Amino acid sequence: MKKNPPLLGALLVVFAAACSEPPAPPAPPKVVRTQKVGAGETAVGRLYSGEIRARYETTVGFRVPGKLVARLVDAGTVVKAGQPLARIDVDDARLQSSQAAAQAALALAEARRYRELRARNFVSQAALDVREAALTAAQAQAGLAQNQMAYAALAAPRGGLISAVLAETGQVVAAGQPVFRLAPDGDREVAIDVAESEIGRVKPGMDAEVALWAANGKDSTAKFAGKVREVSPLADSLTRTYAVRISLPAADARLPLGLTARVRFPGLDAQDAAVYLPLSAIYQQGDEKMAVWIVGADHTVSLRPVKVVELDERGARVTAGLAAGEMIVAAGASRLTAGEKVRLAEPVK
Repeated sequence: MKKNPPLLGALLVVFAAACSEPPAPPAPPKVVRTQKVGAGETAVGRLYSGEIRARYETTVGFRVPGKLVARLVDAGTVVKAGQPLARIDVDDARLQSSQAAAQAALALAEARRYRELRARNFVSQAALDVREAALTAAQAQAGLAQNQMAYAALAAPRGGLISAVLAETGQVVAAGQPVFRLAPDGDREVAIDVAESEIGRVKPGMDAEVALWAANGKDSTAKFAGKVREVSPLADSLTRTYAVRISLPAADARLPLGLTARVRFPGLDAQDAAVYLPLSAIYQQGDEKMAVWIVGADHTVSLRPVKVVELDERGARVTAGLAAGEMIVAAGASRLTAGEKVRLAEPVK
């Protein structure tokens, strides 16, 4: 058999090397957005919105019926105890008072005459007793009519703020019908609504942190320490939420009513030790447990199971599996494999 000369073999090797494709360059690391656990919005607790209310609010109305002829205060007026608030028409009450006074005078004259007759033994004691009883009844009726005259002027039972006007001039009001709502000076508190899924965790006496968007008209935010005073045992029929009242012992007794407040419960936050992550950070395949990608110091990723207790508009609420300061993949979790290196985009703040 004829052998190829050495030169021809070398040429064949060079030709084969020249015709083969060059090796493909390594794929660049995938770019992912990251987020540090415990930074920015990842560790905020649950916030509840509410408003400032007076602990005690009373409705004020006339004790007698009549036509409202004068309203002396408006909503938002600060009043003192005994200050006039409104008046009703007193013409009918004046006539009734005059009639009762005349009847009382007549009964007094009759009683005096019968006393003289009894002293002379012209009438019996029983006849005198009848006149004495009629006098007592007539005097009582006169006193009642006089009181009706006084009730025609409505005065503030205590100092406070008129929070609502419930009747207007010209309106005929019944006895006891609310005309004003009065928020007395005194304790202020915050009213919030708590969902039925959370109400079992809110207990009377629990500490709360209250932040106001404004304080006495100023732009600076005011913060107060509060305590849960009352938890309603019944849910609202429409919203299915429970009313909760939080007392503010250190707040000004004249803190404006209706201010918007934000409430959080540090005790619940500590119990949960929860963080909120973007929904895009959660990785799950099939029936596997939910997990997140942890970014190591050398930019390699590893998958770690986490406990997700709630998914809502704020993201995924994670209560176990993460430590503060760890870096997670916030976007791009579905494209990764364990152990690969990644390139970090700007972290999510």
